[in-house]
Amino acid sequence: MQGGSSGIGYGLKYQARCISDVKADTDHTSFITGTLSLKEENEVHLIRLSSDGTELVCEGLFSHPNEIWDLASCPFDQRIFSTVYSTGESYGAAIWQIPELYGELNSPQLERITSLDSQVGKIKCILWWPSGRHDKLISIDEENLSLWSLDLSKKAAQVQSQESAGVMHYLSGGAWDPHDMNAVAATCESSIQFWDLRTMKKTNSVEHAHVRNVDYNPKKKHVLITAEDESGIRIWDLRKPKVPIQELPGHTHWTWAVRYNPEYDGLILSSGTDSTVNLWLASPSSNDGSISESLVDSPTRRIDPSLNSYSDYEDSIYGLAWSSREPWIFASLSYDGRVVVESVKPFLSRK
Repeated sequence: MQGGSSGIGYGLKYQARCISDVKADTDHTSFITGTLSLKEENEVHLIRLSSDGTELVCEGLFSHPNEIWDLASCPFDQRIFSTVYSTGESYGAAIWQIPELYGELNSPQLERITSLDSQVGKIKCILWWPSGRHDKLISIDEENLSLWSLDLSKKAAQVQSQESAGVMHYLSGGAWDPHDMNAVAATCESSIQFWDLRTMKKTNSVEHAHVRNVDYNPKKKHVLITAEDESGIRIWDLRKPKVPIQELPGHTHWTWAVRYNPEYDGLILSSGTDSTVNLWLASPSSNDGSISESLVDSPTRRIDPSLNSYSDYEDSIYGLAWSSREPWIFASLSYDGRVVVESVKPFLSRK
């Protein structure tokens, strides 16, 4: 099924790759996004969906000194976020705070709380534990996984422990298990590595090439989804990691990002370099047989996993985020700097 131009749009000034749900903002449906311009001063945009759900409003526009390659909102403080950035020659990462009176200032400046600057390799991403207040952060660079202790009151971060990915392994990203603050998945060119943060040792792996993105199922333990170059999308039960429990077709070109819905079990978004966002419903068997019946009219019959395809884009879509506050809403970000917010309510079956 092809989706029409039903979304609400918002344009950034420059190219962009990163968008994040502002989970800690419980009063508004908010997203934060940042640009990727080598020659210009980059920007961070705090955008909110209007109360009537008809437009995206810029609540804050802030300058950022470098290209933004990764951005994540702090899950327990709506004014704090992290970025991974490039100067053109090297990569760095920092924790930022939005000024308290940003709505009343003409040109508010972000406050750099602290830099995460003991990186060895090319840093890829910063992970916040998604399930509540936690004073730890994870950074993943090409060579190392690092656990940081963050003290916001002292505006300081220290490496608590660090471990190498191993010879000939280059890490590219990862996800923090929402069910277990000691478990992290890290992607590299030939596998997904699973780490125990208490020992900083690898506990398991899924040997499979070219994983671009990974996300844990927030409603089910041990279930993970991957976006892959060749085979689209795969869902894994980590207790039986040799074979995926379900495969979805993915995209006509590279599948770049996958996201489990925070509330509706089995509802999945993916985006790719084919300028498309796809909405999927995982089969009941890949969710321990307990998929929410509110999502399907007849859970006993076989269901086509594809619910909808949103194709009103002109460039690759690297950024993808569900709203935590209104979990039927998602935001996508194409490389040309276009944010589109859509509602999946039409695909949730009527009770």
